[in-house]
Amino acid sequence: MDWALLLVLGVTILQFFFVVHGRTTALDPHQPLANLGIERTLMRLDPLVASISASPDVLDGEIKSAGGSAAAYVTVKFQKFSGASDGDWVAVFSPADFNASSTCGGGEAPQICQAPIKFSYANFSNPDYSSTGKGLLRFRLINQRADFAFGFFTGDIYNPVLVAVSNKVSFRNPKAPGYLRLAQGHEWNEMSVTWTSGYSKEEATPLVVWGVLNGDTNHTTPASTLTFTREDICGPPASTVGWRDPGYIHSSHLKELWPNQKYFYQVGHKHEDGSYVWGRPSFFKAPPSPGENSLQRVIVFGDMGKAERDGSNEYANYQPGCLNTTDRLVEDVDNYDIIFLIGDISYSNGYLSQWDQFIEQVETLSSRVPLMSASGNHERSWPLSGGFYNTTDSGGECGVPAQTYFNMPTENDDKFWYKSDWGMFRFCVADSEHDWRKGTEQYAFLENCMATVNRHKQPWLIFVSHRVLGYSSGYYYALKGAFAEPWGRDDLQTLWQKYRVDLAIAGHIHNYERTCPVFSHICTSQEKDHFSGTFNATIHMVVGGGGSHLADFTSLNTSWSLVKDRDYGFVKLTASNHNNLLVEYKRSSDGFVYDEFTIHRRYSDVLGCDSSNLFCPDMTIST
Repeated sequence: MDWALLLVLGVTILQFFFVVHGRTTALDPHQPLANLGIERTLMRLDPLVASISASPDVLDGEIKSAGGSAAAYVTVKFQKFSGASDGDWVAVFSPADFNASSTCGGGEAPQICQAPIKFSYANFSNPDYSSTGKGLLRFRLINQRADFAFGFFTGDIYNPVLVAVSNKVSFRNPKAPGYLRLAQGHEWNEMSVTWTSGYSKEEATPLVVWGVLNGDTNHTTPASTLTFTREDICGPPASTVGWRDPGYIHSSHLKELWPNQKYFYQVGHKHEDGSYVWGRPSFFKAPPSPGENSLQRVIVFGDMGKAERDGSNEYANYQPGCLNTTDRLVEDVDNYDIIFLIGDISYSNGYLSQWDQFIEQVETLSSRVPLMSASGNHERSWPLSGGFYNTTDSGGECGVPAQTYFNMPTENDDKFWYKSDWGMFRFCVADSEHDWRKGTEQYAFLENCMATVNRHKQPWLIFVSHRVLGYSSGYYYALKGAFAEPWGRDDLQTLWQKYRVDLAIAGHIHNYERTCPVFSHICTSQEKDHFSGTFNATIHMVVGGGGSHLADFTSLNTSWSLVKDRDYGFVKLTASNHNNLLVEYKRSSDGFVYDEFTIHRRYSDVLGCDSSNLFCPDMTIST
C-alpha cells in the first residue's frame, strides 16, 4: 500500500470518527439544521405540561411563492404551563408522523431520526415568552408533497425534549407539480424544462404544453421521470437524519426553437381517466444562435445558499446575502438572458428538505431564464466517492441530489462538466470536484471545448469553475501559498493562454476579486479598466458572494489583484457586438455597480501572438 493511499484512508477514518448517530458532532455553521440534536430527543408528551396547535388545517396555497408554486402561512399557537425558557423552540416536520427509526445508526435506536424542515425559538415573536409561557409563530410553508406537524421542544436545541405535537396540516393537493427550472439543452436551440411533483410515472404521465407566445399552434412534449433513494446516497446525515423523500423529478426537452423567440410553457400530468393536473404557466426567450450579433446578457455568481423569509432557521445568520441576491435578480429579470450559478448551490449539506426550499427561493428566476449550475464541494465532496477531494462537505450527498434536480447538458451527470453556446459566448464549465489535470478525461474535454469554438462567430470565451483554479487573494488560499487550489494553474494556464480565454470565473471564496490579465503571476498589461488590442492573458475573477458567509482577504500584497470587495454580489456580462464586452460587478444589497471594465477586441487580435510569445500562429512562405 503506497503512502498516498494511506493518507487518504487516514483522513477518511478521522472524518468518520466524528460522525455519531448519523451526523457530525461539531456545530455546522453552514447548515442550521445540523446543530439540532434531534436524534437525542427525549419524549415527554403530556397535555398537562404543554400544548401546541396549527391553523388552518388545509392549505390552498392562496399565498403563491415567488415563482408561483403553492405556499401558505400557518399560525402556530403554543403554551408551556410552567418552566418556560428562552431555550424552548418549535420545529416543522414533514411528513407529519416523525417517529422512531433505526436509520440513524449507532447503538440504541433514537426516538426521533428525522430532522425538521425548519425551526424557530419560541420567544421569536414574544420577548416575554419565558415569563408568560405563551407564544405565537407564523411559519411560511411550501408544498413539499407530504403533510406537516409542529413539534414543541424544551431543553434547548442540543438536548431537546419533545413536550407537545400539533395537529396535522396539509396542502389540498400535496402532489401538485411545481418548482420550475429551465436550462439550456445539449443543442443551442434546445431548452430543458424540469419540475418536481408527487406523481410517479405509473400514477400520471408527465408532459409539457408549449408554443410560441401568442401563437396559433401548441405542442405537447413528454417528460422523463427520475428520483433517488436512500441507497443512492453516500453517507450521513443525508442517508440518516437528513433524509427526506425527494419526490419525482420530471424533465422535458423543447427542441428546434427559433432564436430569440418568446415561448410559453405549462407543465402537467395526465391521469389514466383523462383528467389533468397542471402547474402554473410561464414563458421564456429562446437562446440566440451561435455567433448572432444581438444584445446578450449573462449573470454569473456562486455560493448562494438559502434563507427563510419567515425568519426561521436564521439564528446562525450564515447565509444572509442570498435573499438580497435573489431579490435583486428578480427585480432585473427582464434585463438578462441566462444565469450561471457556479457551485455551492443550496448548502443543504445532507438535509434534503432544503433542496425544495432552495429551488422555491429561486423559482421566479429559474422559471423565466435558464439557470445553469456547476458542481461545488457542498454538492459533491465525500470520502472515497470518486471525486478529487475527500472531505465531508456534501453531508453525504456526493452529488446525487444536485445532479438529479438540475438537468445540465453533461454527457455523464457525475462528471459535471459541459459547454454552453449562447450567441457570441462559449462557456466551458469545469467540474472542480474531479481531477482537471493534464492527461485526465476532464482536461481533454476542456481543451476540446476551447479549441473547437469559432472565435470569428463567438469571440467571447469564458472558463467557469467552482473552486478557484486561477487566482485568489483569499485568506484561506494565501495560507497554502498557492493563491488557488493546489495544482490549479499548473496545466490549465497553458490552455487559457493557448486558446485566448477572455475570462476565468470561479466561486468558492466568498467575496469578489478581479485580476489584471495575468500569466504565471505576472500582469501582462498596465491597463486597469479598458482592455483592447491583441490578447495577452486571461483576466481572473472570483464571484463567490452569492449569499453565504463572507470570507476575508489576505493582508499580503498580491500584485496581480486589481479590485477586491468583501461583500455579496454577482457579475453581469454584456456583449453588445462581436468587438465589445462589458463586465459589471453589482452588490446584492442595492444592485448598484461597484466595479466594471470593458474588453474591446477584433478578430485579428485573437489570432495574433499572446504576450508570452509562446502561442503564435504558424508562419509559412507561399510560392
